[in-house]
Amino acid sequence: MIIRGFDVCDIIQTVENKKLKISIAHLYPKLLNLYGDIGNIITLKKRCEWRGIEIEFEEIDIGDEIKEHDLYFIGGGQDKQQRDVAKELLKNKQNLSEQRDGGAVFLAICGGYQLLGHYYQPHNAERLEGISLLDAYTVAGKKRFIGNVTAVTSLVQPNTLVGFENHSGLTYLQGDTKPIAYVNVGNGNNGQDKSEGAYYKNVFGTYLHGSFLPKNPHFADFLIELALEKRYGEKIVLNQLDDYIENRTHQILIGKAY
Repeated sequence: MIIRGFDVCDIIQTVENKKLKISIAHLYPKLLNLYGDIGNIITLKKRCEWRGIEIEFEEIDIGDEIKEHDLYFIGGGQDKQQRDVAKELLKNKQNLSEQRDGGAVFLAICGGYQLLGHYYQPHNAERLEGISLLDAYTVAGKKRFIGNVTAVTSLVQPNTLVGFENHSGLTYLQGDTKPIAYVNVGNGNNGQDKSEGAYYKNVFGTYLHGSFLPKNPHFADFLIELALEKRYGEKIVLNQLDDYIENRTHQILIGKAY
């Protein structure tokens, strides 16, 4: 059977002749899923499927136990939804911290990104405590940052990332937590230091919606490789897919502000 120009049998054999799988958890999708964030989950699933990599998938809602997974995704939401999720995350702080230190991969978008830091301070409202997977904090700003973003990263090749930001929170990084990229179009974390997103170990946060991973398939593959390495204890290099459409979309958006 041919999928996107590749024979599935050949794909499976390419990855060291063994059937691979990863487990993915989508945290609180009913509350944090703004601006098409579900597209990130779809992208991860499809890019594994096209390579013959089996996916174990779980949606985790309020009150659910968070089991061990290779990759966790959390999307964005408004302050009310963030407040509900923040309380739930705090109950699972120790567990998720242990998962981080064990090599689990996290991708957090916008509001979810803010909650992986130490705290988010809204305007005239109670501070939302985060779970400190990232050494970062967020305070509400007076200006809303809206528009396309182009940023340059040292984590993947090609070294550009594109997406759409829509946030008023200003995020500041500290210690060993570093930016994923630096913007040359857009505002990024805070509109001041050109940083965009954050990472520490295998925890990644970003303000890029749109969705992020469909527009940046190379970063999606980077996360999949990290998740496979977490599960199998060795680096597994993915075979290339026919990404003409994805790469064309990516190229068109480079340098585009609105």
